[in-house]
Formats: sequence, C-alpha cells, structure tokens
Amino acid sequence: MMLRPIAYILGATALLASAAPACAQTGANADRAAVAQRLLDTLRETNGVPGMAAAVWQDGRIVWDGASGQRDRTSGAPVTRDTLFRLASVSKLLTVAAVMQLAEQGRIDPDAPVQRQLPWLDTRWPAITPRQIAAHVSGLPHYQAIDADRGSRHYATGRDAVAIFAGRDLLSPPGTAYSYSSWGYSLLGALVEDKAGRPFTDYVAKKVAPGLAIRADATDSGDPNASRAYGFDQRRVVDLPRHDFSYTWGGGGLSGTASAVASFGGRMIDGRVVRSDTFDAMLVPVKLADGKAAGAEDYEVGFGWRIGSDADGAPIVHHNGVALGARSTLGLWRGERTAVSLLSNASWVSRMEPTAQMIAAPFRAAPAGLVAAECPLAAQRYRGTFGDVAVEGAVRFRIEAGLCVGTADQHPAMLAYFGTAMQRSDAPLTIVGLDPKGGLSRAGIVNPFGIADLRAQADGSFAAPITTTRRLVLRFDQPGR
Repeated sequence: MMLRPIAYILGATALLASAAPACAQTGANADRAAVAQRLLDTLRETNGVPGMAAAVWQDGRIVWDGASGQRDRTSGAPVTRDTLFRLASVSKLLTVAAVMQLAEQGRIDPDAPVQRQLPWLDTRWPAITPRQIAAHVSGLPHYQAIDADRGSRHYATGRDAVAIFAGRDLLSPPGTAYSYSSWGYSLLGALVEDKAGRPFTDYVAKKVAPGLAIRADATDSGDPNASRAYGFDQRRVVDLPRHDFSYTWGGGGLSGTASAVASFGGRMIDGRVVRSDTFDAMLVPVKLADGKAAGAEDYEVGFGWRIGSDADGAPIVHHNGVALGARSTLGLWRGERTAVSLLSNASWVSRMEPTAQMIAAPFRAAPAGLVAAECPLAAQRYRGTFGDVAVEGAVRFRIEAGLCVGTADQHPAMLAYFGTAMQRSDAPLTIVGLDPKGGLSRAGIVNPFGIADLRAQADGSFAAPITTTRRLVLRFDQPGR
C-alpha cells in the first residue's frame, strides 16, 4: 500500500539553520527537515563523531540533505552537502547493481560458475556463482589475520586483488552456509571489470551512478570535498593513517555524498539503474541447500540487498557498512518510494539502520496506533528499567520551537553499558518529540549507540528498543499529578 508523507508537520523552522538542503525548503517540508536536522546534530553531539551527513529521497527527488560537524578537524572545515564519505560496505550495493546491469546485457550470467566466466581464475574451489557470492553463501572467507596489512599497497586491477585470496580454502561448501565475505565482492568487482572492459570504479561512476558524487575512496586524494578519516582511542578522536581500498573496491572502497547515496537508492526504486523486474529478482531471498533463507536473525539476503521490515512491519531493503573512518547505511522503503542514507567519518559502535529510519521518520506517514501523551514538562525524575536493571535519574523537559525536548541523565547501568564502545558514551540521553502539537506520543531518544524509537505506552510509560537485546522503559514523575 502506498503511504503518503503526512507525518509530523512540525513548527520548528528555526532549527533549519544548520541544515544543508539540496533545494530550497518551504512550508511543511522545511518543518520536517528541521526535525531531521535536529536529530542528526544531537546524534553527532552525543556520540562524539566529528562529522555526519544524511539525506532523504522521496518521490523522485532529495527532500532533505543534512550535514553536521566537521570533515576536517585540523582546518575546522565543516561537513557540507558536497562532502564525500567512505561508504564502506554500502559499496556492495553498487557492485551488485553493476553485476546485474551487465547481466541484463548478457555479459554476465549470475547463475553460472564464476570460474567459467573468468578463465584466468585458477583455484581449487568447487563451482561458485555470482548469486552465491552476492548473498554470502559461496563459502569464500572474509578478511583474516593474514590480511592485517591490507590497504598498505595499491592493486592495479581487480584480477591482481583476487590473487590475494585465490589460493585460500573455502569455509564451507558453496550454498550451504551464510558467511559474510568482502573478499567475495572483490571477486565480483573483478568480474565486472573483466566483462565491462574498464576499471571497476570507472564503470560504477559512468554506468551505475552517472551524474552522482560516487567514486573511488577520495580520502587522502587531495579532493577538497573529501572528509578525513577518524577513529577513537580511549574515546578520543584520532586521525587514521592512509588506507588503499584497491584490494576491494567492490566490497567497501567507494565514497560518496549522502544525497548521492540516497539518490542511487531512489534510482533503484525507479528502475533507472537496472530494470524494475531485475530489482524484483534481486530482492528474492537466496535459499541455502537445506531450504532456509540466507541471512541473519533480523534480515534475509537476496542479490546483495538485505531484506526485512521496520518496527511497524513496513518492508525495507538495506545495507550497512563499517570501515576505517566510516560507518554508513542506505535503506529503501520501495513501496513508499522513499530512501534514506546516513554517513559518518569515524567508525563507532552504532545501530545505523534504526537510526537512519528515525531520521527519515518526519518524512513518512505516522504509524497507526500511537498513544497520545503530553509533554511531561513538570517532570524532574525518571524511573524504569534498562534491560532487566532498575534505573532512575534526573530529567528535564521543555518546548523548543514547538517540539517536546527532554534531557535525561544516564543511570550508572547505562554508563556501564554504553561505556563498552570506543566513542564518547557519557552524554545525557536526549528525547526529541515528533508530535506536531508538542506532545510525546513518539520521539527519537538519542543515545551513544544511535537514535531509538521512543513511544508512549497505554500504561503511561514510554519504551524504546535501544538494541536488539536491551529495551528501555521510562516513567516520568511529575509532582502534583
């Protein structure tokens, strides 16, 4: 069913000042953009990541393009709409699009052994197909201890990169187990390069994402728009050394802007990268030999894309990425013609997929069944549970530009839990309401791991899944009530 973007018409245009819109924002869309920008800014301030960007594509265009923080801490240069971030494993989505473009042209057979399609590939492996590789069921290994120095040299071709692992044993017989492998995508990139007759990164830029700011990793290239790459050392931001991704352009070596990545997702929805029926086929879960779908606990895997549903059961396809100096995600609600991207210039412990979904929430239809709740302006304390631990602490609420906004001090159990991450973990939790009338029926609760979906419950409490295994339930004590 097609859902129209009628949610959360918020009177918060003053918050738009820090946004970097792709086009002029007016009226209700400016209000939605302001809320998304507030969430993005609060997320970056909470986790300590130097720079982040996000974008939402809807019905054929970028409706919001947000930027926050710095792309270069030394110069103080800010993140803008033109900032290029490492895409990490979101690169895989462009790789499978390239494979299927060439398949539409009859130059690649996704179900024929890759050894037959690459006669130079001399290995002991049994026959494996591009489809098995794309779904991570080929048996190919991921990076191993022997690969610790990867990124220290440049590989001129995909064939040269494949030689790194071509002599290694498979982890399991092809088609029998799901085992994530970026080396497999190095092989797919080499296949694209061979059949297209041009370098992989050139083919992606010219044929898969023409006109979009997506290219080979630009970090340390001298490109003035490229973000620096950062990491964390005992929660301090540190510069990361140079890293050459030519060993796996197809597995995690591309860079792009947030709007370019969201626009690529939109083009996939519109059938402008591969035909719509081809994309349909890419979203059919790949079956293992035992009949089970390949994938993890909360998603199945098709031809590269992860297939699942959001918290309200809406179908979503997506992929996340993590690499040195990067954390990324792209998600598509295909039936709603909506795409969201979220990129950052540091690797950090995070829940990128649900975080991006919350940033996109102002542009989507409000879910059914929300419980009405007032902003608890008189509250001074909260109490509740964090997982199975009782928690309590100080909280304060206010109305900012029409929104219910709250700040809650972390309980020691929260500090201990979030403190396992490498990034900043001691910031207060910030609650940003999405109710157009300043209520608190639904909010994004920004925490060191991302943005969780906080919703009012029928019993007067508020609940959010902080992680897949840790649920937060809060009650706000208001004197005199």
